[in-house]
Parts: sequence; C-alpha cells; structure tokens
Amino acid sequence: MHSSSQLIVPVTAGSLAAWDAGEGEPVLLISGLGGRAAFWTDIAPRLANEFRVITHDHRGTGASSPDKIDYSISQMADDVIQLMDASQIERASLVGHSTGGAIAQHLALHHPGRLKSIVLSATWAGPTQYFLNLFEQRRAILSQLGPKAYLADGILRAHPPSYFNSNAAKIYANETDRLRQFPDKAIELSRIDAVMAHDLRERISGIDLPTLIVSADDDQIVPPYYADELAERVPDAAKHRFEQGGHFFPQIHPIEFVRIIANFLKGN
Repeated sequence: MHSSSQLIVPVTAGSLAAWDAGEGEPVLLISGLGGRAAFWTDIAPRLANEFRVITHDHRGTGASSPDKIDYSISQMADDVIQLMDASQIERASLVGHSTGGAIAQHLALHHPGRLKSIVLSATWAGPTQYFLNLFEQRRAILSQLGPKAYLADGILRAHPPSYFNSNAAKIYANETDRLRQFPDKAIELSRIDAVMAHDLRERISGIDLPTLIVSADDDQIVPPYYADELAERVPDAAKHRFEQGGHFFPQIHPIEFVRIIANFLKGN
C-alpha cells in the first residue's frame, strides 16, 4: 500500500490539511460531518493501489484551520475546488460519504466540468422530518452535554450493534482521537446547520455525470430510502446496497467498498 504525503493548502481565509497518495486517475474522498480524512484510513491506501487518492480534513476540523465562519455545503464545495486547483487536478472523480455526498451533489451541479464521476455514499438529496428531528437532537446533545456525549451518541447511531460489540476497543480508541481533535463547539454547530440546510432534491435531476449510489439497509442516520430517492431523481444512477454496516459501512466493509468503488470508477 502507498504512503501519502501531507499538504497544507491555502483556501479563502483559511487552510486545508490534505493527503496525496498513489498515481493514476485522481479520486477525491470527501468525508462526512466529522470532516476528517481519518475516516478513510482503511480505504484510501487500498484505492491508492490503482488511483491517485486525495483526502482532506474539512475546514474547521482535524488539522485544517479552525475558522469560525458560517459553514455551508457550498462553502465546503468551494474549498474542494480550491484543493483541486492547488493539487493541479483539472478533473477528478469524487467519492462523498454523508455530508461529503452533499458536497459531491453541489459540485456535480455547479462544476460538472471538473468531475469525471461521483459516488454518493450514505447521503441524501434533501431533509425529511426524521432527518431534521435527528439532527436537532444531535445539536441539543452537543449544546447541552458537550462533545463527549455528542460523539458517544454518534458512535452508537453509526455502528450496527453486533459490530459495536465485537469492535468496542477499536471504536473507543477512535473516539479518544476524535475527542482530542474535536473542533470548537461553535464550528460543529455551524456544520450541523449546514447539513440540515442541504436540499437539492428539486435540482439533482440535472446531474449529468456517471453516478453510483451506495447505502446500507441498517443505516440509522441516513436510512436507505434516501438512497432510493437519489436513484429516482439522478438520471441513470447505479446502485449498491449493503445489507449490514450502519452509517459507517465503508469502514466496516472496506475491502468490499473499495472493490465496488474501483470497479465503478474504472468503468467510467
């Protein structure tokens, strides 16, 4: 597996920490609300055997600049374009998980010439009452109980109980790292607001790129009916659904996830 080189990339009034590994067709892996490149730890090196793989910490998270701005999906998407420019990537495939999938949708509509294909993993076109209630609850936990309780709640929601029981030590080791790098509370609250505001369901029929939609039957955060809606609205989208894996199915099934993604990317 390939080692990666770290970059610090200037973006508008801030900076991104990014990692670049492998050679070949460029693929950007864009993580979810947690925002950290570490989400792809078991995935990026495997993909880098066949592609040039770029990961990054979203602005406000991890090693990127802790900017107290009004976060939005369009702002996060603009950061990705600046990352591509700094990496001298004219056109790339995007694999976006959860919030990363919202970013990918935005880019597919606003910068289609910069993209070769997109993978929408555990993501949604627009909010439902379930979604809004869920994130209002998560927002309240962070506001009233703080980051530790917020992360603990997210961990329970994101993993299937059977996987959690068998991998508790690994999961809690990751939680310690995430708590150490947790952003300022105001930053995370603004990022939650950005997630809740994302709604492109009336526009995504205009996506004109090869698209793969990946979901899991037991995802409690973005249940599979969101993937069904995406597939109905995005023209000619391909689909893959895991029977089990929860919201973090790429981490739980990294080998299978990479196989599915690589086959799709090589076919487009």
